[in-house]
Amino acid sequence: MPEVGSRMPLLEHLEELRRRLIRSVAAIAIGTVACWILYPQILDLLLEPYCQIRGSGTNAFGDGCELLVTDPLEPFGVRMMVAGYGGVALAMPVLLWHSWRFVAPGLHTGERRWAIPFVVVGVLLFATGCGLAYWSIPRALDFLIGIGGPDLVSVFSPSKYLGFVVKMMLAFGIGFQFPLVLVFLQLVGVVTPAGLRRTRRYAVVGIVALVAVLTPSGDPFTLLIMSAPMLVFYELAILLGLLRDRRSRRALTQ
Repeated sequence: MPEVGSRMPLLEHLEELRRRLIRSVAAIAIGTVACWILYPQILDLLLEPYCQIRGSGTNAFGDGCELLVTDPLEPFGVRMMVAGYGGVALAMPVLLWHSWRFVAPGLHTGERRWAIPFVVVGVLLFATGCGLAYWSIPRALDFLIGIGGPDLVSVFSPSKYLGFVVKMMLAFGIGFQFPLVLVFLQLVGVVTPAGLRRTRRYAVVGIVALVAVLTPSGDPFTLLIMSAPMLVFYELAILLGLLRDRRSRRALTQ
């Protein structure tokens, strides 16, 4: 395996990409199998936001938190969907690790120490994003159900509801990787803290537009919940870049 910080020919770089992709896909497959086995427990967890709004009397169907199945193939498809998205979530540490190892040959040797913090922070940010999405789902559902008026009775199908929940959580988790992307782009010299500050007003508009595309609900509450942390992350990335530049200047003067 090439050393971190070394240069690689193009063909060797493509071969390295192939190896990383194979290992990442294998990690997702293992995570998918695990989520397939743990599907009953995962389903109970994903149904909890629905049970919260059912408890408030928003819906009227069944005696508990049932979802209406209208297609005999839908339960199998739902289990496959939940297992697949869950496999991606469980494989996130492996995906982040191989992403870092793939780009590491283009970095300086002294930056190899960022590998473990990159993975740890990335996993924590992903988990935080998923948790925030999970917390906001009942409020988003209340808004989406109530906006139609009191004469509409909401009865959700498994594919629609569970697809909404897992896509929302995955969108938040991936969106919370935003500061890592900005910090990495500063490490490789693609952007600078000064450049990020100059484009701050455009970044605000771009972040809000991106969040509106990523989140499946599209309601203003969810838009605010996800946009606000990403704007904070943008400023934090600028601060980290300034601290890194200051440390580099100090090292050169010594």
